[in-house]
Amino acid sequence: MSASLLILIPLLPLIGFLINGIGFKTIPKGAVGIIGTLAVVASFVLSLMTFNAFLVAGSQPVIVPLFDWITVGNLNIPFSFQVDQLSLLMLMIITGVGSLIHIYSIGYMHHDEGFGKFFAYLNLFLFFMLLLVLGSNYVIMFIGWEGVGLCSYLLIGFWNKNTNYNNAARKAFIMNRVGDLGFLLGIFTIITTFGSVEYLEVFSQATDFEIGDPVIITITLFLFIGAMGKSAQIPLYTWLPDAMAGPTPVSALIHAATMVTAGIYMVIRSNVLYSLAPSTLEIVGIIGAATALFAASIGLLQNDIKKVLAYSTVSQLGYMFMGLGAMAYSASMFHVITHAFFKALLFLGAGSVIHAMSDEQDIRSMGGLRKKLPITFLTFLIATIAISGIPPFAGFFSKDEILAHVFEHNKLLWVIGVLGSLMTSFYMFRLLFLTFFGTFRGTHEQEHHLHESPASMTIPLVILAVLSALGGFIGVPEALHGTHHLAEFMSPLYDASRQVNPAAFLPTELSHSEEYLLMGVSVAVALVSAVVAYVMYVQKASVPAPDSQPKSALQGLVYNKYYVDELYDNVFVKPIKTLSNILYSFGEFFIDLVVNAFVRLTQFLAGLLKKTQTGSTGDYVFAMVLGMVIILFWKLLL
Repeated sequence: MSASLLILIPLLPLIGFLINGIGFKTIPKGAVGIIGTLAVVASFVLSLMTFNAFLVAGSQPVIVPLFDWITVGNLNIPFSFQVDQLSLLMLMIITGVGSLIHIYSIGYMHHDEGFGKFFAYLNLFLFFMLLLVLGSNYVIMFIGWEGVGLCSYLLIGFWNKNTNYNNAARKAFIMNRVGDLGFLLGIFTIITTFGSVEYLEVFSQATDFEIGDPVIITITLFLFIGAMGKSAQIPLYTWLPDAMAGPTPVSALIHAATMVTAGIYMVIRSNVLYSLAPSTLEIVGIIGAATALFAASIGLLQNDIKKVLAYSTVSQLGYMFMGLGAMAYSASMFHVITHAFFKALLFLGAGSVIHAMSDEQDIRSMGGLRKKLPITFLTFLIATIAISGIPPFAGFFSKDEILAHVFEHNKLLWVIGVLGSLMTSFYMFRLLFLTFFGTFRGTHEQEHHLHESPASMTIPLVILAVLSALGGFIGVPEALHGTHHLAEFMSPLYDASRQVNPAAFLPTELSHSEEYLLMGVSVAVALVSAVVAYVMYVQKASVPAPDSQPKSALQGLVYNKYYVDELYDNVFVKPIKTLSNILYSFGEFFIDLVVNAFVRLTQFLAGLLKKTQTGSTGDYVFAMVLGMVIILFWKLLL
């Protein structure tokens, strides 16, 4: 495997950022789109070549050292990349889905004044995400981690003339810093414990620890706090729905292929440590289940097309953490992959709808769009079926595998997972029916403007639809007489975990009939929810009431997202603002006091000196003689 080939994978998006970033005012729009997109497509091609080379070489992890980086005492941190099963899978998701989002953006952002700046930011975002997954140690991961945080701030607040968008960007930035503090503490504890941050060295030393060791539990808890922030889990999830303020391709990129998957990646990367800390995994599973159910319930009553998808992302991330809590690392990664396909498709489809509706995002003002936007409708339908877990689409295989593992681990969490699945199917089909079925409910101007999106936007939709439909076949369970290619490919990643906790990796105790029953329950609730949504929003043609109409207490509670934002505002934001204002006023008072004191002292001394300027020659001669006498005595005495 060529080192120069590997370096080019993150380097090309960085070059794209530099070219478009420096010359965004002078480079023509057509060239900007081509430069930005080619940089990522080329990275995708190189990722495929690296994947092929990895398989040919025997699927062994490879460390590619680049240069010596940090040396402090006995601690040495090289700047090097690690190529293994996990980094390769992430590389192909990021560059593959990222390429489609770049192509889509050429059409979606064509009329935007900041076209060049937008592509520069997208390229920079991908550079940091690739750095995050390619690094061979936690410090490089942290650099990429912070880099994607910075880029999300820039992209969420891309239309920075709108104050609300700026506030959303700041919210995402600040809330992620809370999680990052936990991640940093985790890294410091790893350095203290192992004297290294290199994955292979840390995990090798970790095999000497006992299961439940307090130090390992502490490290895994700290790391999980970081994952909670980046992957939007309770209580650090409220930034993600607000991140919809950015352009729709940004939403697709953040929600599907990059930032929010970083937390899942980090836990899977640290699987040895987590396998040694079952109590931490219990917390991971509980928080994941609570997030999955909580966010799904909010999605039931949302009317903004992007907000529904945002809460869906939070909920689906909860499923991934539920899987991690049951040590189903491959199943969670499986859901990361399928989720990347159908969630990118859903967001880009929503962008196509918004594009046709002249920036309208309220599904109460839509309806009947399937005839005007046939490609968008068909691809959106496929993504809806996939995320609802209906076979044989991609989401069925990955979600069902997570639920099966969770059933073996904890029956209560499985019930919560099924309830979340029921809600997911309902709110997604509600979204589909209100948007594409029935009669059009928008204005005449919007109806006149309705049209299918250009090929630059529909081609990525079609490709993602194919992946959403067929992507699940990389992990067909044995019960369905298939082969789980993904689990077999990822298996070597868990060798050290098997060594420290062999009981967690025993074959499933579920019989095939039990697995069929679990699948049947999961599919049945999804189908029933879809039928209920059809009856309500197609047969009865119900439309959600306007905001001006009163709601029941329960509806108001769910519609207002359980008032969590208001709670955070009153508990954290307002007190901190008040304290900041007090400290600001206090500091300003003392600075003014000191400055004014100097001014008055200077004025006083100047007043005294002024009295010596009498204008009399005799006084000046006397002062000069007096001065000479003083100097003479001074010299004599010293």
